[in-house]
Amino acid sequence: MADLKNKKLIYLKGFLFLFGGMMASLIILLEHPSWKVAVMLALAIWCFCRAYYFAFYVIEHYVDSNYKFAGLWSFVRYILTKKDE
Repeated sequence: MADLKNKKLIYLKGFLFLFGGMMASLIILLEHPSWKVAVMLALAIWCFCRAYYFAFYVIEHYVDSNYKFAGLWSFVRYILTKKDE
């Protein structure tokens, strides 16, 4: 599959991710309306965002400047095949 290059489509893709996440969160909260569920959902979202940031930005800029990310599977392969230093 070719890389997405059209700026409008890139923005649309980002908006669709945001919209999908908001709708999924809203449905969860409508199904189970409690502060505990809301806080756990927010914490899970925050943790996944930080893990994503770690997998791409932190590894490339602070751990291994030769690593160039290409997706989550690329990161998994990197972790499984890297040599311990």
